[in-house]
Amino acid sequence: MSKRQTGFGGLGGLVFSTDSGRMCPECRQPQAECSCGEPQPPAGDGVARIRRETKGRGGKTVTTISGLALPAAELKALAKRIKARCGCGGSVVDGVIEIQGDRADMLCEWLAAEGFKTRRAGG
Repeated sequence: MSKRQTGFGGLGGLVFSTDSGRMCPECRQPQAECSCGEPQPPAGDGVARIRRETKGRGGKTVTTISGLALPAAELKALAKRIKARCGCGGSVVDGVIEIQGDRADMLCEWLAAEGFKTRRAGG
């Protein structure tokens, strides 16, 4: 069978195929087989690296937890539990949990008790 290509001017790329229908412009696979929209598995080795940071935060101290291989929803839920435990604010930014204040020692103990492998990073 022949493929009929339709495109958008100079952008190029196969948009529709008579064999398989609509095509994804990014991965150039049929829409049914496209994996562009699926969430990628989280990056991390499963070891919670806990560090205290002040750089780039106007002198404010923030405790960061990185390296956890959890999906975004579970990471947000864990951050919520940590904030409730610490009694402070925080957020999840690019897969890193940021907790306001110097809570590194307490978080190392608490995360270890919750079953996570922990490692204190930085100074």
